[in-house]
Amino acid sequence: MNLARLLTRLLALSGAGLVAGCATRTPPALPVMPLPVAPPAQVSVPVVTTPSGPLVDPTGALVDASETLFGRGQAELSLGHLTAARDLFDQSVDMLLDAPQGARVEPRLRVQFERLVSRISALEILALREGDGFTQARTEPAVIDQLLEAATLTLPEPTRETQAAVAADLASTDHDLPIDNNDRVQSFVELFQGTLRDFMQESLERSSKYLPMVQEIFRSEGIPLDLAYLAIVESGYKTNALSRASARGVWQFMPATGAHYGLDQTWFLDERSDPEKATRAAAQYLKSLNRMFDGDWNLAMASYNAGPGRLQRAVNKSRINDYWKLTATSKYLPKETRNYVPMIMAAVLIAKNPQAYGFDAVPVSPLVFDRVTVPDALDLRTVAEWTGATIEDIRALNPELRRTTTPIGSHDLKVPLGMASVVEAKLATAAPSLFAQFSYYHAKSGENLSAIARRFRITRTDLAAANGLRTTSKLRTGQKLLIPLVVTSALASRPAVVTAEVASAVTYRVKPGDTLFGIARQFETTVDDIRKWNSLTSTRLAVGDRLTIHRN
Repeated sequence: MNLARLLTRLLALSGAGLVAGCATRTPPALPVMPLPVAPPAQVSVPVVTTPSGPLVDPTGALVDASETLFGRGQAELSLGHLTAARDLFDQSVDMLLDAPQGARVEPRLRVQFERLVSRISALEILALREGDGFTQARTEPAVIDQLLEAATLTLPEPTRETQAAVAADLASTDHDLPIDNNDRVQSFVELFQGTLRDFMQESLERSSKYLPMVQEIFRSEGIPLDLAYLAIVESGYKTNALSRASARGVWQFMPATGAHYGLDQTWFLDERSDPEKATRAAAQYLKSLNRMFDGDWNLAMASYNAGPGRLQRAVNKSRINDYWKLTATSKYLPKETRNYVPMIMAAVLIAKNPQAYGFDAVPVSPLVFDRVTVPDALDLRTVAEWTGATIEDIRALNPELRRTTTPIGSHDLKVPLGMASVVEAKLATAAPSLFAQFSYYHAKSGENLSAIARRFRITRTDLAAANGLRTTSKLRTGQKLLIPLVVTSALASRPAVVTAEVASAVTYRVKPGDTLFGIARQFETTVDDIRKWNSLTSTRLAVGDRLTIHRN
């Protein structure tokens, strides 16, 4: 039943109650007469029934219903589902606009309408910002920094129980990487069982998703499978790990080393965070280090930390090519490198036999997904909505993506298992406007990055990074530059619609609560320019007005 009918019913019930009340009033008693009179006729008294349940407040019910729709829209937006969020926000506003009493007449509806418009506008700004090409994927501090800091402190003495556990483990467990049983290895087993216990347990759980893939690659490259646990020490198997020295990903590749082994690093993506590609590169790098140090895996692992040049100089200077003897003194290598190999060996021991050291066994649960070729830059939130996943699910499958979109041009995207056909069907019917439209600018004579960055109100660093340039790079006249800005359709599609690409003119429909200043800020322009483009004689706007916005 709609609200108008509900109000009619309530009024009808109210009127009926008044009539019934009048009909049941008892007339005043007649005075007693001395003469006998006939007995009075029996009067039938109707039974008065009162409506069951509380009376409905139609305005309150309407406010509550619009708020419920808005809350559902927020929930969809938190998942990255822009279309579903937009539809729900539209419904929450439409419900008030279509009310018989009018959203701007009834005081409570007016207050709710203004609150909705304000909150949707704020969420819209955030959505535009996330889709503007600037937003970077979050990173976490690499654990190697914290582990090596902990290792510079006094290491715990191994207990008898730990010593016995290591000895029994080595006697019963096969290893394809030589593991030494000495007090330094045992001390790190003790450290992982104590102060760093939570870190180790969490790392074991994260590694379970990647171990089958890592070991398959290491097997194909002919290197020890036990080296898969080196990544526990490097990153705790966090794909988004970033060290203070700018090493990134599960295998903590430095930029130059990653590039040398074919890991692309652009404004859109950093393949050092791609688990599969980075693992392939790590296997090749470890093989190279092993050859460099004549098949000695201890020295190869030490050089993974210190760098091959530094380790080779230490070997040449000391004339010692045995890791344990080389690191018995502080003369040749820093403490972090002296502790690095025993730390890896301790991690290997625990990871291969966690229950022997008091850790919970973690079942291996391989990461599974489908691959889809995306033809051009596509918002990851769109993919999340198509697949019923969250934006974080899509990012977790594609940690190499640094932005909220796929790169410009063709890109192989990982999607939840079983969703490839769904995404491919959506892509087959996708309008060109669905893909992110980036703005480009051709440098004029004498212009530099700073001047162009100011023109578009972005930082010189972002502009340089988006174009693979240094901040000090000089520009050629006519040089084409990517301006990392994307126009995204508004969350409330009824009040506002953006209908054209950034590079030319944009048609903007005014929504409730809009001001010229707010629109100018959104489109990186000025109030005066908007007035001039649209022949406006005042700053007053009406909902539904269409404004033309020109972008350079």
